[in-house]
Amino acid sequence: MVVRRRNNPLALAVLVCLYERPMHPYEVAATLRRRHKDESVRLNYGSLYSVVGSLQKRGLIETSDVERDGRLPERTVYRISEAGRIEAHDWLAELLARPLREYPAFEAALSFLPALPPDEALALLSERSLELEKTGLASAYGLRELVERRGLPRLLLVEAEYALRIREAELAYVKQLIADIASGELGGLEWWRTIHAGDLADAPPPGTPWTEPDDQPVVKAERRSR
Repeated sequence: MVVRRRNNPLALAVLVCLYERPMHPYEVAATLRRRHKDESVRLNYGSLYSVVGSLQKRGLIETSDVERDGRLPERTVYRISEAGRIEAHDWLAELLARPLREYPAFEAALSFLPALPPDEALALLSERSLELEKTGLASAYGLRELVERRGLPRLLLVEAEYALRIREAELAYVKQLIADIASGELGGLEWWRTIHAGDLADAPPPGTPWTEPDDQPVVKAERRSR
């Protein structure tokens, strides 16, 4: 029985490569890089060999051959098993059909935005905006142009298209958030400035009761310890 562990996109990338033909891990990595799939899947050799070992233990891939070239170390060539073909298909179908709850680092940072003073947050968001324009969008546009120059079909560009749209949407949102903070139109901004001035350090956000789920007043940890 195959145990499903669908939390590492690199494992799916390995399965898809071996779906084409048998390869050794170095060839898998070279194929992913040549096709710029490392732009979408985090790739390093240490984790790659670990993933290959895990896939083999789970019966999703198996040894096809062992190559030896002169004095170079032996290289094991792997092929996908029938169970691996089924798993690759089902995993990819699930990812395409069902939106997953992901936890982007930037979303986490935004959820704790009031922990920083407004002026500092404004400066940092402006820095992010410039970085998105300089590197994020530039690399996405560059990859798209490279694929188009080679005359490859759009089918081989869809992940780059998606990444570009996400970057563009993020940049537009960050710019709007910067404008709302700078203009004073962001709701709660007055409270945000006040708590960092030290005047209402214990006050909750506007409209938020300072209570726990059982409607009992919150007792701060420092007071409990007394």
